[in-house]
Amino acid sequence: MPSRPPSTSKSSPQPMDVPLPADDQPEAGPSTASSLRSRASTLSSIKGKERAVVDDQDSHNDVEEEDESDGSDEDDEKVTVAEDRVHQIQNEKDPASGQDGNDYEDDTIATEEEDDQDEDTEEAEDDDEEEDEPALKYSRLKGRIPEILAKDTASTIAVSPRVIALGTHNGMVHVLTYEGAKVNSFRPHAASVTCLKMDEDNDFVATSSVEGRVVIHSLTSTESYAFDYKRPMRAIALEPGFAKKTTRAFVCGGMAGNLIMQEKGWLGYKEQIIHSGEGPIWAIEWRGNLIAWANDLGVKIYDTTTSQRIGYIDRGAHAPRAELFKCTLQWKDDHTLIIGWADHIKIVRIRNRAKSQTSTGLPALTVEMTSIYQVDCMISGLAQFNSSYVVLAYIAPDTYENEATDNPMEQRRKAANRPELRLIDRGEEVNADALSLTNYHMYGCNDYSLIKSQRENEHVFFVISPSDIIVVRPRDEIDHIDWLVARERYSEALESAEELRKKHGNALDVKAIGLKYMNHLLAQGHFEQTASLAPKVLGQDSEAWEKWIYTFVQHHQLPTIIPYIPTKDPQLGKPVYEMVFGHFFICLTLQALLKTITSWPTDIYDMNTVMGAVQGELEATKDDPVLLECLAELHLINRQPAKALPYFLRLRRPHVFDLIREHNLFTAVQDQALLLVQFDQEREVNKEEVKGDKSKHGAAIELLVDHTHSIPIDRVVHQLEEKPKYLYMYLDALFDKDPQFCLPYSDRMVELYAAYDLDRLMPFLRASNFYDLEKAYEICKERDLVTEMVFLLGRMGNNKKALMLIIERLGDVQRAIDFAKEQSDEDLWEDLLTYSETRPSFIRALLEHVGAEINPIRLISRIKDGLEIPGLKEGVVRVLMGMNLQASILICLSWGLVSLLEGCQHILNGDCSNLALELQAAQVGSTRCSPTSTCTICHSPLFLPSTKYPSQTLVLLYLCQHLVHAHCALPEDVELPQRQENINVTYLLANGGSGAKGQNWKSRAIGGKLGYAAAVRVRVGKCPVCEKGGGRRASKIG
Repeated sequence: MPSRPPSTSKSSPQPMDVPLPADDQPEAGPSTASSLRSRASTLSSIKGKERAVVDDQDSHNDVEEEDESDGSDEDDEKVTVAEDRVHQIQNEKDPASGQDGNDYEDDTIATEEEDDQDEDTEEAEDDDEEEDEPALKYSRLKGRIPEILAKDTASTIAVSPRVIALGTHNGMVHVLTYEGAKVNSFRPHAASVTCLKMDEDNDFVATSSVEGRVVIHSLTSTESYAFDYKRPMRAIALEPGFAKKTTRAFVCGGMAGNLIMQEKGWLGYKEQIIHSGEGPIWAIEWRGNLIAWANDLGVKIYDTTTSQRIGYIDRGAHAPRAELFKCTLQWKDDHTLIIGWADHIKIVRIRNRAKSQTSTGLPALTVEMTSIYQVDCMISGLAQFNSSYVVLAYIAPDTYENEATDNPMEQRRKAANRPELRLIDRGEEVNADALSLTNYHMYGCNDYSLIKSQRENEHVFFVISPSDIIVVRPRDEIDHIDWLVARERYSEALESAEELRKKHGNALDVKAIGLKYMNHLLAQGHFEQTASLAPKVLGQDSEAWEKWIYTFVQHHQLPTIIPYIPTKDPQLGKPVYEMVFGHFFICLTLQALLKTITSWPTDIYDMNTVMGAVQGELEATKDDPVLLECLAELHLINRQPAKALPYFLRLRRPHVFDLIREHNLFTAVQDQALLLVQFDQEREVNKEEVKGDKSKHGAAIELLVDHTHSIPIDRVVHQLEEKPKYLYMYLDALFDKDPQFCLPYSDRMVELYAAYDLDRLMPFLRASNFYDLEKAYEICKERDLVTEMVFLLGRMGNNKKALMLIIERLGDVQRAIDFAKEQSDEDLWEDLLTYSETRPSFIRALLEHVGAEINPIRLISRIKDGLEIPGLKEGVVRVLMGMNLQASILICLSWGLVSLLEGCQHILNGDCSNLALELQAAQVGSTRCSPTSTCTICHSPLFLPSTKYPSQTLVLLYLCQHLVHAHCALPEDVELPQRQENINVTYLLANGGSGAKGQNWKSRAIGGKLGYAAAVRVRVGKCPVCEKGGGRRASKIG
């Protein structure tokens, strides 16, 4: 590859030595005083512990500023420390914990969680701690990497948004894709590549080497630059936007201790030494207009805009030698620098200096330390991960106590520990993984590197060792699920997998996780949980369903999975369902059999086979109720409700009446009338309610009565004869519906009413004419029903005997009198009077009821002399008074009508007089008005000019004393009549214009007023206030 020699001319001017004023002298240069740190209380955590470190008042500050106003390297200004606290993360762990472990298998990095222990925590409690889920996952970079590292060893790496550049100890540079595919390879150096950088546009690769050369090579063109500085070069950085700028500037440095900036001009590259004299340059990072580099004293920052060094950060008094542990510089943003060196992480912020300070010649920018973290390891690499830091930690191996020994075993170098990748968030270690890299025991801190991917929105890191490239990614939801499955936390894994499927579809095999969970539960004997999980996991996989059902059969747990067996989507083979029915018959789990029959569709099994099996079991068990219901349900499912009805009747199921109506089974119950009524009455006794049953005698009687066309009356009566009460209920309901239906059974109804419902007997005897009177009389006589016997004797014409029953059996005089009145028989009255001659109580009662039917003289003449009758005097007096009243009425008939007419005429005359007086008072009365009087309707003043009528507003006064504007009383479509003339015009016309006094003008004026009032009265009608208020009827205006 052609190389271009570096320019030897130093055209850039050297800074002049200008002394600073006393006030601007730097407070301190590189610190040599030791820091006194006091360790504060330890904060324990799962991964480690954080110790707060504070600086002593007498200790120096580790961060200092540089002022280049005088151009000297020693004119440095001390940096103000924003926070006087330092965070130290000290993890207590076994140094040898990383020694054991296996190499990667299948290109997957095996991670080892550190078992951290708190100093104050007992060892027994640590064993019970639950393992935390790692935050990161690891894998080897594949593609051509294994082939490259088999022949060479990696020394450095750089990334761009599109490719990865890998430098080796043999001087090669390999450009690869992120997947490891080879893009390009070239050899810019003959010795180890120490640093490698790429520009943002993926066009140029800059490398430095221990041979002293710096090479910038284009990946898209033949452009290439080479510079030979004769001393090993350790670091290089390209200016931002290198490929788009014509200056092609870069900064490099190495063991010579010079920080060199090369910038391309018209005549080629010009070299400028920015800084020198403080030891080798170990690291360089360029962002924006700021360049940060590390040398033996610390980290310095240079502003390319002002060409000034703005500050530096001291390494510290007790820091190890700079060459032992590499320095990592990383710009978090344009104003924040992250420094990882040895066992410290420092966060530096670049701020604008106050204007009052810049006027004195100080740089416009200043640096400020915001945080310092101390860790218990050496930092091989550092990267930003959201708000956390990813640290590639190197744990130095232990040394022997006696270093001056002659023992060759003790003089031999100890094997190195595994490097660790730690995640630090807000000063606390939240994750630590020991990495099993190839030949890790042979490498030191400077052999490892950590770099973050430059792809947008991608958190991917690369861990580099001489023999390995590890890709580090944050664990995602799928990794979390895999971690749960690996630890047999299947329930959580399945739940997380279902949530993931809702978000991203079938991105994960949820079924495989569910099957593992089911196998796990089955192995532990949790059969119920396994069965409940089957619908969710197996879904519509019929083969998997059948396999698992037979698995449950092998474990003798078929009843456990039966409730979950699908009957549709998917539908399994008929042998599976018939096997389930066979299990029910073998184990005699009849309730489960019934539930299955009612829930499973019939097309998945052989109906006839199952029905025959149930019938056989029913005969063997002698009418088992569950089997009866099973057979009834099977007939019902098979669309044979008529065959199912007898079984439901025998089982006394409440829905049997709905079943009969729904399927029109009235013909089928013609011979089941007695069974229906018996079942219904048992239900009534048990107070069981049936929806819609509001009949007097129950649902069964109502059903029989409502469907006499399908259930003949004769057949029902014949069946109910053995239960007379049920027959009475049926005939009574039938009589209420239509008495004509009961004509053939009238005699039987008399008997049934006499036995079960006496209150209905008399109404029936009165309403019906189709029963045998003599049979009815005999029935009533047997039961001594006197009232009914009297009625029947009356109907048969034996009034005398009926009267004797009333008198002798009932002793009710009033009833006897009423009976005699009903019959209108003179002989019956004579019998009653004859029977009363010897009974004083009857005579007294008859005296109280004499009237048109009994002549008082006829009754009194029958009273025998000497017969003592209690209350006779009062009775006779009452009779005489009644006779006098009748006589008086006859006398008064002649003149009473005339007096009544005269009284009515007198009352009418008085009312007319009162109304006339009231009308007169209203007509001649007056109403007081004033200028403030208001209209009753619109409530505005009465006597104001109207907007509608130019003249004075017309006011109406009603007899009810209401004053209103005329336009308020008028309807909307009616207008007031126009006045013909005013009073002055009338006066002049009447006197011929002479103005003489006379009476004609007055008559003319009064006539005009009366005519106008008549016209208004026609239009306005009645008082609107009284009509609206519902008061007294209003009158028109007078």
